[in-house]
Amino acid sequence: MTDDATQQTASPAAPELALIVPTFNERGNLRALVAQIEAALAGRRWELIFVDDSSPDGTASLARQLGREDPRIRCIHRIGRRGLAGACIEGFLATSAPVIAVMDADLQHDATLLGRMLETLDAKGVDLVVASRYSGSRSATEGFSPFRGLASRFSTVMARIATGVTVSDPMSGFFMMRRQAFEPLAPHLASEGFKILLDILATARGRLKVEEVTYTFSARSDGASKFDVQNILDFLGLIVSKVSGGLVPVRFLSFAVIGAAGIVVHLAALMTMKRGGLDFGEAQAGATLVAMTSNFFLNNATTYRDRRLKGFAALKGLVAFYVICGIGAVSNIAVANLLYENAWRWIVAGFIGAVIGAVWNFTLSSQLLWRK
Repeated sequence: MTDDATQQTASPAAPELALIVPTFNERGNLRALVAQIEAALAGRRWELIFVDDSSPDGTASLARQLGREDPRIRCIHRIGRRGLAGACIEGFLATSAPVIAVMDADLQHDATLLGRMLETLDAKGVDLVVASRYSGSRSATEGFSPFRGLASRFSTVMARIATGVTVSDPMSGFFMMRRQAFEPLAPHLASEGFKILLDILATARGRLKVEEVTYTFSARSDGASKFDVQNILDFLGLIVSKVSGGLVPVRFLSFAVIGAAGIVVHLAALMTMKRGGLDFGEAQAGATLVAMTSNFFLNNATTYRDRRLKGFAALKGLVAFYVICGIGAVSNIAVANLLYENAWRWIVAGFIGAVIGAVWNFTLSSQLLWRK
């Protein structure tokens, strides 16, 4: 045997399954999750990819340490990007495994189901296997607080009605699919939001062969839930985007809601300044500035939290936002006046003008201030 042959080492077999686990502040769960996966997939070739959104608790550091202990584990550390959907998409595209799966790091998904899901995928020749909290006699409210249980049921019904998806649990964050079925859909998926399965199903428009398996949703053992008001807006934005055929961007609804809240801020500031002794013109100008400032910082913290401007960049962004919204206001007034003068009802003219102003503000803000 030659020296070269002696020095050669056998290449490890390629994984048949890649598990994508998005993380944010999940350090306390990682070792337990790895142990569960290892037990569930004994005898299988797998790899585990943690996709971490710069967790301040050191999740990415521990994930890399686990990778040094076990070469089947690796970590994608995202900087300046946030969102479960985007994390899943990046993880999917970072593996060559023919089968990909998503599960949470919070130990609420039953890892023992992974082997059964893989067998179902092969035995039934389907494209996608969904771990459902609803099918059979199971309840999605198990493991949820009362509010989360109610929100889960409502959002599931709403998603099925709005998108035409027939899967019992399109909001599930636990599923497995063939890579060849995912890749054609990838360019059309939204990186914002947290319900990647719903986006996949709605984008596929019934072209995927789907099978469901039932599991019990467990209570969280460590860390805090990431569910918040912004998640609700992201979900509703995704629904609107899919129903409109992608015409309305996912972020627009959040931007519009903040704009509507800005009207309340404007009126409150106007009343305060009027009572403070300013005349109407001065108070109106001041209230407009207050509302635009409020809208900028709310959008920076929520709508564009994955592209958040900080420090001097935020100050420059605020000034640019004033300019963009100022031009949008002029466009709003001009269009509304034109329609009104041409016999449109005042309420319709005003609404169309407001929509045009909002679209202008959103488009330029997205392209110039909070661009990727």
